[in-house]
Formats: sequence, structure tokens, C-alpha cells
Amino acid sequence: MPRAFLIVMDSVGIGGAPDADAYFNGDVPDTGANTVGHIAEACAAGRAEDGRSGPLAVPHLATLGLFDAMALANGGSGTGPWGAATEVSQGKDTPSGHWELAGVPVPWDWHYFPDETPAFPDDVVDAVSTAAGVDGILGNCHASGTTIIAELGAEHVRTGKPICYTSADSVFQIAAHEDHFGLDRLMDLCKAVAPKLHNMRVGRVIARPFVGEPGAFERTVHRRDFAITPPAPILTNWVQDAGRHVYGVGKVGDIFSMQGFDEVRKGPDATLMEHLSTLVDEAEDGSLTFANFVEFDSLYGHRRDVSGYARHLEWFDAQIGALLPRLRADDLLVLTADHGNDPTWVGTDHTRERVPVLVKGGDGGPLGLIGFQDVAHLVARHLGVSPK
Repeated sequence: MPRAFLIVMDSVGIGGAPDADAYFNGDVPDTGANTVGHIAEACAAGRAEDGRSGPLAVPHLATLGLFDAMALANGGSGTGPWGAATEVSQGKDTPSGHWELAGVPVPWDWHYFPDETPAFPDDVVDAVSTAAGVDGILGNCHASGTTIIAELGAEHVRTGKPICYTSADSVFQIAAHEDHFGLDRLMDLCKAVAPKLHNMRVGRVIARPFVGEPGAFERTVHRRDFAITPPAPILTNWVQDAGRHVYGVGKVGDIFSMQGFDEVRKGPDATLMEHLSTLVDEAEDGSLTFANFVEFDSLYGHRRDVSGYARHLEWFDAQIGALLPRLRADDLLVLTADHGNDPTWVGTDHTRERVPVLVKGGDGGPLGLIGFQDVAHLVARHLGVSPK
């Protein structure tokens, strides 16, 4: 019985979104953003030499059609077992991209907090303070997660007040020290306030635990996303309803509020790759493995680290190259992304882009320009399950 592996390379966009001019980083529209294209250009020009050198080396992704898909996304032509997918949901964020890749476009407009200080209304601040048992919060603004814990971490440890911040995405993020505040307490706090934020159509409440001492705070791998439940059955539900097993690798279970997952395996990307490798060998017949590799986005895209992003692409390419020969003859592997995060662009936010759809296995037919939803239907057809 065939198996499927759907792998999201978080933020690995390829430019060309037809509505990029409607999305902004600060005052600059995303028109012209191209995550892979601009990284490749920087590498070729010798501007991405930190920890690596020379042109971007991703031979396995290239063989699967990465650069063909990028050319197609930006007005080129050609056919093959690769495509460029266009999103219809109104957002350039994790839930919008993943929900639509799983078959359900977002049916509403997300709520975004204004880029001003304070960013949050009083009733949200009061709800968080009450749930945390403190008399206020820190932050209350748009911020980079690493920057704000460096700035406010010591005050947080001293006062016990959680650090709350947001971004251009529809998110409410709460950072707290694992030892001084408590990891379980942070998770309980996020769980308690999530329903209020979800009712406002804020897509995710994100727990952002950290450790260390002033001047050396570090975020940990215990991040957790408390996301709105998708409004309709998604690909994972379709597979489960057919009596099949669904494995999650990475943060995908959190993104879908665990809808349709039998088990989820977490960790940093290197650990996630080990989990994926194990599942290539051991996943049940007829199963779906749905994976997200987040560090393209979290460690390199948002930090505008071109060299780091290039290194991670090259690492990922080598790891996937080692997995490809081990796939079974009737397996389907699909590599795609949920949005862009061009590290050469202004600001620190996601960029509205088309995404690659690279396929190993299946019927080998050409894809061309498709929608995000078509990815879900491609996987469903291969597994012989019906959309609900």
C-alpha cells in the first residue's frame, strides 16, 4: 500500500506571487521578494561566505526541479514533475500556508496587532495578567523574539511578569524563563488565554521559553504553538478517516491543534531529520508523514542571515539526497513551503511568494502553476483517500 511524505521547508519561497504588492514589510511591498532566488544570487556573488563558500550547492533539490519551479513562478515556462504553488488565503503566515496546503484555505481575515506601543488592548493584558497571577506584562509591542528576551529577560526574572510581543503575523507570543517562571506554568498560561485570542481571530498563541542568565539568554526547543482549530476537515483527517496512520514531524501538530495526527515527533531540525529518516524505514503502509522544518524561517529568515539560510539549504539538500534512494517504489515524497522569508528583504517579516512543489514518486506527471490546495489533493490521490 503506498505511503506519502509531505515535507514543508518553512519559508522557502520562490518569488512570483501575483498579489505580492498587497503585502508589506514596513512600508515596502513584497513585490520582487524571492527567497531562493536572492540567496542563490548572494552566494554566486560571494556575499554569503559565513560558514560556507561559493555558489549555492543544492544538487538534489535542483534535480527535483527547484530552479525550474522558480523560473516558472516568475514568468518562465517548462513542464516536469515539479510545480509552483500560489496561495489564495489572505496571509503570509504559518497557519494560512499550512491550512491551505492541507486542503482548507483560511475563510476569514486574521486579526493583526498594530505596530505601536502598547500593541495589545487592555482586556488582553488583563486576561494574561490574571492568568499568570501577576500585576502586568512586559513588552506589549512588535519585536524580534531574541532581541526582546535580551532586553527584558532580566526584568522578567526580577518581576515574574511574562514578556508578551507580536509581529506582522497574527500571533500573540509569550516568553518566559523555564526555571524562574516555569515551563509548565508558561504552557498553562498560553493554554488559558488562547481561547480569548482565538475568538479575536488571532491565529496562534506561542509559548517561547528561554533559559540562561542576563547577557546570555537563549530560547529553548520547548516552543509550543496554540493554534486555532481548522474550520473544516484537512488532509490529515481525510487520511485518518480512511483508517490510515498519520505521523507528524516538527510543529505541524501544533499548527493544526493536533487534528488528524496519531503521533508527533519534535526537536530541532537535525533531530527532525533523524525522525524523518526513521519513518522512511518504519512508517506503516498507507500512512502519511507530514513534516515541517522550521529553522529556515526561525533561525535564518527572520534574522536576515543569508549565509545561515544558504548553509541550511545545503544541509537539508544533502540530508534529503541521502533519503531519496531509500524510498519504496510506491512512495510519494512532496517537498514544498508555506510562504517566503527572503533574508535579503527589508524588515524581519515573512514575504508573500509562490512556493515550490517538488515530487519524487507518484505518477510523475507535470504540475505547472497550481494552488496550495492542489498539494493536499495530490497526496490524497496517491494514498487513495477522499477529501471530506
